[in-house]
Amino acid sequence: MFIPNLLSSESGGEIPLRARIVVVEDEPDLRDAVAEYLGANGFDVTTAADAQAMRAMAATEPFHLAIVDIAMPGEDGLSLGRWLRSKTPIGLIFATAAGSSIDRIVGLELGADDYIVKPYELRELLARVRSVLRRLPQPADPQAATKSGEPSSRRTFAFGDYHADLDGRFITGPGGMVIEMAKSEFDMLEVFLTRSNRLLTRSALSEAVGFAEDPESSRAVDIRVMRLRKKIELDPANPRFLRTVRGEGYIFALPTSPDGN
Repeated sequence: MFIPNLLSSESGGEIPLRARIVVVEDEPDLRDAVAEYLGANGFDVTTAADAQAMRAMAATEPFHLAIVDIAMPGEDGLSLGRWLRSKTPIGLIFATAAGSSIDRIVGLELGADDYIVKPYELRELLARVRSVLRRLPQPADPQAATKSGEPSSRRTFAFGDYHADLDGRFITGPGGMVIEMAKSEFDMLEVFLTRSNRLLTRSALSEAVGFAEDPESSRAVDIRVMRLRKKIELDPANPRFLRTVRGEGYIFALPTSPDGN
């Protein structure tokens, strides 16, 4: 969710570089116009036509900020916003119909960071987006990640050119680029990072990530380990961090030096 590349703002806050924004809006013309305008102003924008599509994306993609229309068919924006707030510290702006003061009040009570009344000017939306992004909590210094396998107060870890924020549920690689991960892959990575430098059997890993106890669970662990290696190892065939202990399981070798090397 929160990418640690930051851009200072005039008001003293910081805006994540190439912040990832999702626009949840059932009106195609407005949805496309907002996405195009924010994209032209330097943001990485994804769109969703309804709450169901947003829920599916949230399971696999990290976002800094969601702009959510309240009056959508099917599940409304308030319900979606409540769900998002229960899952992630994502920034949240509700779009409400003119005169819907109840929606605005409920939205703010749900923890929305701001709201905007439709129809709105795109310049006003941009200003509100920037304001919310400046107020979002920023990640801890990734270089302050663990020296002995113990997480920082925000649970950040550094290894090689990679930085993982377990609370924000994202990981960046060389150059600060966010590495896309499925929820199941990130869950597995979290287990390894919080139990680093110790042998973890396939059975222990299965239990930790909630796999069903069946003959396929060990295979499921191996598949996710293989996928993780492709994303966090320069040479997956000769892993530096996620190492195999033949016949036993795996060890995540988390560096103990301050620079993560």
